[in-house]
Amino acid sequence: MIGGVATESNTSGNKDRAARASGSGTRRARRVRMTGKERREQLLDIGRALFAERGFEGTSVEEIAAKAGVSKPVVYEHFGGKEGLYAVVVDREMRRLLDMVTGALTAGHPRELLEQAAFALLDYIDAYTDGFRILVRDSPVAQSTGSFASLISDIATQVEDILGLEFKARGFDPKLAPLYAQALVGMVALTGQWWLDVRRPKKAEVAAHLVNLAWHGLDGLEPKPRLIGHRKS
Repeated sequence: MIGGVATESNTSGNKDRAARASGSGTRRARRVRMTGKERREQLLDIGRALFAERGFEGTSVEEIAAKAGVSKPVVYEHFGGKEGLYAVVVDREMRRLLDMVTGALTAGHPRELLEQAAFALLDYIDAYTDGFRILVRDSPVAQSTGSFASLISDIATQVEDILGLEFKARGFDPKLAPLYAQALVGMVALTGQWWLDVRRPKKAEVAAHLVNLAWHGLDGLEPKPRLIGHRKS
């Protein structure tokens, strides 16, 4: 009798262990390994968030790897180190911002074009806050695309062509268009950097006041500036 109970207990225990082993095997089977591309994107997302929060110097390869659940060699395998990862993150953000600004310049009226450029930068800050925080930091890594200042210069070149045509039509010296383009884009970029933290007033109001200053100058400021384009928010 006692022997029978012991045998039943042993049999039950064996079944439990077999079930646990089977369940564990099933869980392992269901765990899908990331492809190389997926792992690379994961590391970029993690690096982007850490660089935005702590800066380049404050972020370590160890922390990036730990958050990704991988070993340090995996980070080195994909990017050659922290510098390589940072370079890719910065390059992506610079291209994204430049594409957003240049893609927004579709209107025919110069004032509405200015509105569109202001909105594009503020939209980028709104949607890609981490990216903007990274771009406005001083980069310790040499980039093929340059720095945030060179990105602003690239955007200004797009505006320069528009201003040049407007200057020529009004009888102004078109050779001054690059100067005014740098001034206008720089003004919007620095205001956006300030607005990144305060977030007041609302985006449309910030755009309206930027265009008000740029379009009228201090001498002709409107007390209650309005937007003339289709964007109202």
